[in-house]
Amino acid sequence: MRKSVVAIVGRPNVGKSTIFNRLVGERISIVEDIPGVTRDRIYSQAEWLNNSFNLIDTGGIEIGDEPLLVQMRQQAEVAIDEADVIIFIVNAKEGITAADEEVAKLLFKSNKPIVLAVNKVDNPEMRDEIYEYYSLGFGEPFPISGAHGLGLGDLLDEVVKHFPQVVQQEMDEETIYFSLIGRPNVGKSSLVNALLNEDRVIVSDIEGTTRDAIDTHLTRDGQEYVIIDTAGMRKRGKVYETTEKYSVLRALKAIERSDVVLVLIDAETGIREQDKKIAGYAHDAGRGIVIVVNKWDTVETDEKAMKEYEDKIRAHFQFLDYAPVVFLSAKTKKRLHTLLPMVQVASENHTKRISTNVLNDVIMDAIAMNPTPTVKGKRLKVLYATQVAVKPPSFVVFVNEPELMHFSYQRFLENKIRDAFGFVGTPIKIFARKRS
Repeated sequence: MRKSVVAIVGRPNVGKSTIFNRLVGERISIVEDIPGVTRDRIYSQAEWLNNSFNLIDTGGIEIGDEPLLVQMRQQAEVAIDEADVIIFIVNAKEGITAADEEVAKLLFKSNKPIVLAVNKVDNPEMRDEIYEYYSLGFGEPFPISGAHGLGLGDLLDEVVKHFPQVVQQEMDEETIYFSLIGRPNVGKSSLVNALLNEDRVIVSDIEGTTRDAIDTHLTRDGQEYVIIDTAGMRKRGKVYETTEKYSVLRALKAIERSDVVLVLIDAETGIREQDKKIAGYAHDAGRGIVIVVNKWDTVETDEKAMKEYEDKIRAHFQFLDYAPVVFLSAKTKKRLHTLLPMVQVASENHTKRISTNVLNDVIMDAIAMNPTPTVKGKRLKVLYATQVAVKPPSFVVFVNEPELMHFSYQRFLENKIRDAFGFVGTPIKIFARKRS
C-alpha cells in the first residue's frame, strides 16, 4: 500500500530541518543557522498514530535569480507537487515576512491540504502572538518548537487527518510484482514496452517523460507478473527535472509494492553515484533485486566486454553481491529473453523457506570449518538457528551472548547459507538473539 507523502516547506531559516529531524527521530538533515544550508530535498520515513509516511525536507523557497536560489525553489516546488499534505513552517520570532507571503501564494496554487506551523514558540507566553498568522489564509496556526519538541503531537494529529484514504489491494501470492527503478532516461519505459511487445508506455528521449507509476499486467510461460514502471518526472508548469535525484521518491513508492526490483543501468553513460543510491533503497527495503544493464547494443557486446562490465558493477555495488546482472537492449530486444527467468528466480528465492534441521546442519558444518570467535576470553556459542520470515528470508541465530556475534562472523554464516541454498537475487537477514 502506498505511503502518504508529507512535505515540509517554508522560506530559509525557519527551522524546517530541525523539525524534520524531530519527526524522523534522527539527525538526517544538516542543522545550521545559515539560510540555505538544506539545498536538496531529503527523504525519510516517519510514523504517527500507526500512520507510516514518507517525509520530505526541502531547501527553503527564496525569491531571487541567483542560480542556487532558483534551484532551491524548483526543488521545493517538486516536493510540493509530490506531497499529499504540506506542512508550511513560519518563524514566530520574525513575524510574517514578504517571503512567507510569496510561499503562501505558491502553496495556494497547489490545491493540496496545508497545515500551518508557527515554529520557535519556545514558551507559553508566545502563544498569544501567533494569531496574526491566520491572515495567511490556511486556517488555525499550530504553535510548535522544533528545538524543544513542543506542539508536534497536535501538528501531526492534524496532518494525518488529511491523508488520502487508500484502499489496500490484495496481492495474488502467485503473481510476481516487480518494478523498474533508475535514473531518468536509462530506458525504463522502453523496457516495459519491449516486455509487452507493444507501445503501452510513452517513450521519449526527454528525461523524465513518465510521471506516474503504471501497473501493467503480463503473462509469460504461465507466470503472472505485474510491472510497476517508475520513470522520472516530466516538466510541469515551472517544475523541472533538473537533477537525477528527483526520481528517488517515485522509486521509493514503487519499491514498497514490489517483490523484485530491477535496477536499471545505462550501458552507454555508465554507472553513476545516483545508481548506487537508488539501488540502496531497494536493498534496505529487503526486496529481491536484479541489476539490468540496458542499451547493451550501444557498446562492445562480446563476452569479454560483458565480464569486464560485470566486474565493474561488482566493484561499485558491493552491497548487492547477491544480485544477478542481466545485459540486454530494450531497443533491439537482444537478450531480452534472459530477464523474466531471472526475475522469477529472484522472486522464488525471496520467498524460500529452509527447514530448521537442514539449516542447523549447515550452521554446524560452518562452525566446524571456522570456529566461533573469542572476545575478551569469552567464546561465542551458537545454540541453534531457525528461519523466522520470508520477503526477505530472515534467520534468528540463538547464541549465549549476542554481543559476541561480530559482523564478520555473521557475514561468514550468511555466505555459508548462500553457498548451501543459493538465495540468488535476494538479501537475507541474520539476527543474533539470546535464548530465553
